[in-house]
Amino acid sequence: MGSISSFINLLFSSKYTVAFTGSGVSAESGIPTFRGKKGIWKRINPDTVATREGFLKNPVFVWKWYLERFKTLEGAKVNYAHIALAKLEKKGLLKAVITQNIDGLHQKAGSKKVIELHGTVKKVKCLKCGKKFSSSIVSNTLPPTCPKCGGLLRPDVVWFGEPLPEKTLNEAFQEVSKTDLLIVIGTSGTVMPAAMIPYLAKQKGAKIVEVNTEETPITAIADLFFKEPCSILFRKLMEEAKI
Repeated sequence: MGSISSFINLLFSSKYTVAFTGSGVSAESGIPTFRGKKGIWKRINPDTVATREGFLKNPVFVWKWYLERFKTLEGAKVNYAHIALAKLEKKGLLKAVITQNIDGLHQKAGSKKVIELHGTVKKVKCLKCGKKFSSSIVSNTLPPTCPKCGGLLRPDVVWFGEPLPEKTLNEAFQEVSKTDLLIVIGTSGTVMPAAMIPYLAKQKGAKIVEVNTEETPITAIADLFFKEPCSILFRKLMEEAKI
């Protein structure tokens, strides 16, 4: 366990702080996590909606599922953890947010440098020509097709069995190579290669602060661990630090 004063000391003594977030940071915005007790994958088999094979087998079913999910994400409001991270960046105390989330809430809260490892709900891409478009292009006619070549459009997110975009992953690793303090928030620490990030930071000598409602594999290497909802923890941090 950790103390707020210790967290503040690490934050103000750090020269390059980076945040690494997972679905837990958006849970308090009403967005279900994937692997928690009531997680999304408890209700539906990810092979059917989060793999290329599942999509090609039944693109209409997958698109109906994603359109419902997009509605949930678009209607979600930022919580105090999102707001706090944006404030820390504005104050120069946080250099970047590396996120596994696709909901865009970090940007909605005001964060400027956000690296989205697993893609975004804001875009779709063509399976045939690879061109990307705003997700607003998707209408009620399913499955949607590419206006350029007629190929199938899919959500611009990373599915199981797919590699992370090389450029995005390299950008994340560059941030990790510079950090001396990594704040890990609401991630299960089990999805590779994103789950490597805390360990890479630790190997390079960075301090690790973890905020989560339950212990994870990352807890074992954390210098400070806060077992509570992230919005509550960050409100305490910002108030005590007078930020």
